[in-house]
Amino acid sequence: MAKTMVVRVKGDVAAGVLWMLVLSLLLFWLPFFGPLIAGFVGGKKSGGVGPAITAVFLPAVVLGIVFFILGTATGIPLLGVVTGGAVFLFLAAAAVGPLLIGAVIGGAMA
Repeated sequence: MAKTMVVRVKGDVAAGVLWMLVLSLLLFWLPFFGPLIAGFVGGKKSGGVGPAITAVFLPAVVLGIVFFILGTATGIPLLGVVTGGAVFLFLAAAAVGPLLIGAVIGGAMA
């Protein structure tokens, strides 16, 4: 009889990002605890502390790059640099604090 082995993947960064995004949108009305809960769940879904930290910063970096490219498409490179940097800094400053704390705790518990 053939034996089969099932390998379970511990976590996925994309799943962590998706959970953090959805829960952040649903729990926006809780000033500190909404991002903390979203980070915790997303950190657990990411599967570890390293992937959880990546899942926290990845959307801010990607949106910063997208706005940099869109801003540079206007023909004024300085506008793209300012727009991309502003979006990245705003997202990093506004959402990273409690989200990062929750993600590290959730990633450590995964």
